Amino acid sequence: MKISIIVVSLVSALLFTGQAKATDTAAPAQKQTVCPVMSGPINTNLFVDYAGKRVYVCCKGCLTDLKRDPAKYIRQLEGQGVKLDATPKPVVDAKK
Repeated sequence: MKISIIVVSLVSALLFTGQAKATDTAAPAQKQTVCPVMSGPINTNLFVDYAGKRVYVCCKGCLTDLKRDPAKYIRQLEGQGVKLDATPKPVVDAKK
């Protein structure tokens, strides 16, 4: 009985240590620099806001493709480790 408890404790400790190391070596998220449609450099004036995330593209042609299926491109970018900008909150004018 004592041996079983010791074995379980050792295995648990080894598994926990292995998970901690895997998390520590994971690459940090990167900002979006490449168009998800054509892989060109992004133009920060061309973007689509979708589900609270802002996705940039390189040209107006890519903007049309992005608007057709933004979720596809968000999955693609996030799968590559890209951290997308959040959609900015609208500014409320308190004077009105």
